Amino acid sequence: MNETAIKTPENDEILLSIRDVSNVYTDRRYGLFGRRVIKPVLKNINLEIKKNEIFGLTGKSGCGKTTLARCILGLIDYQGEILLNGQTYAGNFNKTGAKQKAENIQIVFQEPGASLNPVKKIGWLMEEPIVIHKLENDAKRRAQMTDEMLIRVGLDPSYKTRRVHELSGGQKQRVCIGRALILKPKLLIADEAISSLDVSAGAQILNLFRELNASHGLNILFISHNKDAVEYLCGRAALMEKGKIAGIVSLDRD
Repeated sequence: MNETAIKTPENDEILLSIRDVSNVYTDRRYGLFGRRVIKPVLKNINLEIKKNEIFGLTGKSGCGKTTLARCILGLIDYQGEILLNGQTYAGNFNKTGAKQKAENIQIVFQEPGASLNPVKKIGWLMEEPIVIHKLENDAKRRAQMTDEMLIRVGLDPSYKTRRVHELSGGQKQRVCIGRALILKPKLLIADEAISSLDVSAGAQILNLFRELNASHGLNILFISHNKDAVEYLCGRAALMEKGKIAGIVSLDRD
């Protein structure tokens, strides 16, 4: 990555604001009554992600990338502030004043197969988030939403009748992306979303992300240790080292 001058986003351009976010891991040694050891993981993280942006987050394994994603989702405790469109995100379980729905931020993980119930058909899996979040009661409308989303992520609606074991790794990841997007999130976090795929399938998923950003304005936080993928996909990227932001660079995607 070649560092260039960075323009600070105007306030009305900011989608996600991360302010002085820190996180610690507590390890209790020598059993239940042993001495607690507190290990800092994130150290005063400050980031701003613009609207209609694919923002990259890269760094070596263990630098804190996934921990930061879990903080953004509100899955773990942290110190500091995370705002989505200027408001505290509802996923932050320990924060007060939250005004947004938890589904506004969704994540796609490294292992697509692990996120999908192998017993169920793809149609059922696609409709499951709609049912859980009570977004649509009409079965015909849910089926229509599923068809539209499968097409959007590059799969034919006939895939609804298939099961997980009948799909390739890339097709499974497309299903996972579709399940996330069917909730219409404001931000999609892709956490090492291509690292378990072969080169061809990974490239196709990267192109899908670019297409979804260009055609639907999808906001993406792309987390990867693969610098080539980050440079190809992202407009800006942050480098993490030992729980800190070492720098932010502007990338030429064209």
